[in-house]
Parts: sequence; C-alpha cells; structure tokens
Amino acid sequence: MQIMQNKIALEEHYEMFVDTTVMNLLAESEGFDPDYLADVTRRAQDIDMRVEEMDRNGIGTMILSPSPPGPEMVTDAGRSVDLARRMNDHAANLVAKYPARLRAFAAVPLQDPEKGADELERAVRDLGFVGALINGFSNIGDEDTALYLDEPQVEPFWARVEQLGVPVYLHPRPPLPSMRRAYQGYQGLNGSAWGFNVETATHALRLMLSGLFDRHPGINVIIGHMGEMLPFQLPRVDHRLRHLRPGTHGNHQKLLTEYLRTNFYITTAGVFQTSTLLNALQEVGTDRVLFSVDTPWESADETCPWFDTCPISENDRWKIGRTNAEQLFGFKHVKSHGE
Repeated sequence: MQIMQNKIALEEHYEMFVDTTVMNLLAESEGFDPDYLADVTRRAQDIDMRVEEMDRNGIGTMILSPSPPGPEMVTDAGRSVDLARRMNDHAANLVAKYPARLRAFAAVPLQDPEKGADELERAVRDLGFVGALINGFSNIGDEDTALYLDEPQVEPFWARVEQLGVPVYLHPRPPLPSMRRAYQGYQGLNGSAWGFNVETATHALRLMLSGLFDRHPGINVIIGHMGEMLPFQLPRVDHRLRHLRPGTHGNHQKLLTEYLRTNFYITTAGVFQTSTLLNALQEVGTDRVLFSVDTPWESADETCPWFDTCPISENDRWKIGRTNAEQLFGFKHVKSHGE
C-alpha cells in the first residue's frame, strides 16, 4: 500500500493526568468498555508511543489538542484560569520533547473571556502554539449553566483571536444535563456516537447566526468529524430560514452555507467514510478540508490506510493531508510530492 508521507493531523488529544473518576464517569455516561478506556488513557499520555504511531502511518506533524476534562468544565472561573495555564505549560513540555514533530492548541478559560484571551495570547506568543481548541460551551457556576461562544461576554476573546490571526477548533462535548432527556434509555447516543455531533453543529450554527463572522471576517473556526453533519444539512437550514420572520434567527448578513465555505475548516477526525468525505468536498471545496485522526479515541493504524487509498485525486489528497494545513497555520513547507 502506498503511504502518503508528511501528513498533518490536528485533532489529536493529550491527557495531562490520570483521572480515574472522569474515566469512570465516561464509562457510565456513554457505556464505554473499561478496557477500551484504559487503552485510550494510556495512548493519550504516552507521547513516545504517539510518535511511533505517526512514523508507521506517514504523519509528519501532529497538533496536540487539550482533551476533556478541560477548563470549560470547571465551574469556578479562577480555577479554570489556573487549569488552562497548567495544561498549556504541560503541552509545551510535550512539544519540546519532539519539536520537529509536534505542535499544540491552547486550552482557554472562557468563564473569564478577557483572561481567556490573555492565556491564548501567552500560548501563541510565548509558547509557540498555533491556535486554541475549545471543548464546546463553558460551565458557569454549575454543570447545567452554559456560556456559548456566540454570547456577548465572549466578544473580547474573539477580537483577540482575529488580532492574533490563529484558528479556533470547536470540539464537542455532551449536551447540558437538562438537555439529555432525548437520550434517556439509550446512553450510547449521549456522547461521541451522536450527542457530540448535534451539540457541536448547533453551537456552530449559533456562531453563524450571531453575526460573529460579519464583525470578524478574518476568523477561522475548525470543526471535526467531517463537519458535524453541517455540510449535509446546511442547505436545508438556509432554505427554511428564508421563510421565517426577522428576529427568529439572529443577525447574520449571509447564507449560512457561505460562512461554512469561508470561515470554517472541516477535518476528517473520527470519520473514515469516502462518501461522507466526497459530500464535504462538494459542499465546502478542497481548500477547506483537513486530515485528522482523533487520537487516542481513534487509531492512525485504521484511519491512515483509508485516507491514503480512498478514491480521490492525488492533488486533493495532498491538499487535505498536508498543504491546506500548512497554509492555515503558516507551517514551513517540508517536502513536496515526489521529492
């Protein structure tokens, strides 16, 4: 099998500490097999094993992503600021071990958006990070109260994002406890199998509807899992919104599909289905799709053989696998096809 070399992968999580309580909660809330969770924890922490997996599969660069539980889930603003700083310092130490192979996204404490902006700037300017990864809404005061990224309080953070010129990866988390009635009796749908996608797609819609990208047209948001269903569904959303009264769907100036094609990037993280990839390419174009694995929840040993051989043009494969990410993050070009 021909392996595409020097791929760049960017939804690749690390874990700062072993937290058996959190792992037990995951096992209970989503029904994960305990042996699978133990393997996920081991692969999230062992950075040497991570690089070996990269070598086997032609991945030249991985951007390390903060994994839940992160600062978004800490209900106290002061503690969330402290946790974000510690997570970023830890990620910087991991990158320093393999500086030619690893980069990192920052964790940001958005319970205090000004301090979240300051921490992003520290991570970008002092630690060399390439952007932020945010695990959905931030809890404020308790686990059933959320601050979403489109709300007015978060505006100072977005202004800093645009000023720094770095992207934000919007990563899933389960919906608020009060919103999980639909999954009662079917706990396996609560998280990564379904609830993640619905929650994150809705969050992305809020960003589009809020006028964020009209106020800050230079912002780029990345979403994983082949677009969290949006490439397939947004044309209908646009069609139906045109029949609604003003004031019922925010203050946006453009069609939502236009924002998806100009302010969003989509990654292949966690989805290795060629027909789904082709749909995403048709809806957003080849310049807006990026390769990812979703380590350690998925394995490059499974994802890369699919991507390296799926029936797309070699030009598209190289754009998705590397050159789109090089352009987005400003990475130095390492090696061209055929060299």
